[in-house]
Amino acid sequence: MLYFTGGLVLLALGVTMLVKPRLFFELEKLWIQNGEDSEPSALFLLNTRFGGVMCVLAGIGGILVPFLSPL
Repeated sequence: MLYFTGGLVLLALGVTMLVKPRLFFELEKLWIQNGEDSEPSALFLLNTRFGGVMCVLAGIGGILVPFLSPL
């Protein structure tokens, strides 16, 4: 059951990283900036989306583990 729950969390996190990578930029860099309006670099967006893909794959794996493991 823990794998399934963790898989759902990773899946939700990964989809969020894929769809809204700028949200993670704001969360990560907000405390560093002093009210400056800056944009994330293309590399940051690419890395965040790649991390989202990895989280989605890990989440799918976590969801499938209870169904594939023997009782």
